[in-house]
Amino acid sequence: MDTLLSNLALGFSAAATAQNLLYCFIGVTLGTLIGVLPGIGPLATIAMLLPATYKMTDPTSALIMLSGIYYGAQYGGSTTAILVNLPGESSSVVTTLDGYQMARAGRAGPALAIAAIGSFFAGTVATFMIAAFAPPLAELAFKFGPAEYFSLMVLGLIAAVVLAHGSILKALAMVVLGLLLGMIGTDVNSGVARFSFDIPELSDGIEFVAVAMGMFGFAEIILNLEQRENREVFTSKVGGLMPSASEFKQSLMPMIRGTALGSFLGILPGGGAVLSSFSAYALEKKISKTPERFGKGAIEGVAGPESANNAGAQTSFIPMLTLGIPTTPVMALMVAAMMIHNIQPGPQVMTSNPTLFWGLIASMWVGNLMLVILNLPLIGLWIKLLSVPYRVLFPAILLFCCIGAYSINNNVFDVFMTIPFAILGYLFKKFDCEPAPLLLGFVLGKLMEEYLRRALTISRGDPTVFFTRPLSATLLTIAAVLLVLVFLPALSKKREEAFRED
Repeated sequence: MDTLLSNLALGFSAAATAQNLLYCFIGVTLGTLIGVLPGIGPLATIAMLLPATYKMTDPTSALIMLSGIYYGAQYGGSTTAILVNLPGESSSVVTTLDGYQMARAGRAGPALAIAAIGSFFAGTVATFMIAAFAPPLAELAFKFGPAEYFSLMVLGLIAAVVLAHGSILKALAMVVLGLLLGMIGTDVNSGVARFSFDIPELSDGIEFVAVAMGMFGFAEIILNLEQRENREVFTSKVGGLMPSASEFKQSLMPMIRGTALGSFLGILPGGGAVLSSFSAYALEKKISKTPERFGKGAIEGVAGPESANNAGAQTSFIPMLTLGIPTTPVMALMVAAMMIHNIQPGPQVMTSNPTLFWGLIASMWVGNLMLVILNLPLIGLWIKLLSVPYRVLFPAILLFCCIGAYSINNNVFDVFMTIPFAILGYLFKKFDCEPAPLLLGFVLGKLMEEYLRRALTISRGDPTVFFTRPLSATLLTIAAVLLVLVFLPALSKKREEAFRED
């Protein structure tokens, strides 16, 4: 306990510097902004801002800002979901069901307040969970060799498939496609360029930012332009923000349950904020004595998912910080940000760079406090932003995306590379193929190949090394069980029900 408190004290002393407070504020403000404005999510925004972190001398400030964007978007997304019936963020889809109905009934203020309070409570709990669980996990990670890391990544990709929306086979195909795209570039062992089609720019592989920007930034813009703008904003109905005593009492247990569920699911590969919010809503509806109220303005349908998505967003940092394994596309970008600053993600970060590690964790609580202050008193400002037509927004978003893609290597080729991925992203959405597993496959592909070859080199080409080492065998067994279970008809049906959005 003393060690935990001293670590947190180190973290808060790092997070409380004027520079880090400023970057934390910039991050959470941008996060709220992109959460409020439909059309660009945290993934595309972080991808755009990655190049800007090159110039930042302190990697702690860079990571504090980028993580602030991520969990800040969870707050902002709830504002549009409640007032406009338009989720600014995918994790806020569930909030539209009851939040918007509350706004229509003139209870937009309490709905927004409960969403903010639930998010702050979840953020506080998740911060202390990261602080408590990260050190023992990092200790365990030191026992990992190449075989264990390979098996862990296999488990991560299988879990991402299991937890993805829609068809299992489609999700598997997306992972395989991501792994294949990750193979483009120079061979790890021989140094020979492969699948580059004699294009010099592809000899180092496809730039991650180009893939993320195309599939999530540009594809999202195309989809948004297809839809006719029909925004009914309940600006006049945002009265008193304070929920009544009975509303607060109704929300308390859903907040606690949502936080617990989100904290657990956030750690799982492929879980994160989206799965947490869907699961929390399904749970609240299941245990409610009056399930017929859900979808008609039940405050529990706002409190549970909003707490869960914030807890899920923050605890998804645990595997990334301790094992160096990204469990969501956003975490993959965080890994990329660490590598930009010559920090090798993994358990050694805690010992080699404790100020960065604990400073990032402490900044999450500081950021959550800033978000409550930003979201509730400034609600009028966010409402004003909602009146900006999308036809005005999208050219600016396109411009920033192009600048972001170009500035990675100062190469126009990277901008052109976003085009095929934008088309692919659009087609995947149309055919109900979720692009997130592809992105995880793409990020982990190179690492998996590296650890696979390293493990086989050490064992002199013996493939049984993955099954004779206890930790590796356990991880592969869990992955196999997960895959078998999800193909069982009963579970498959339950899974479809869990991800149904209507």
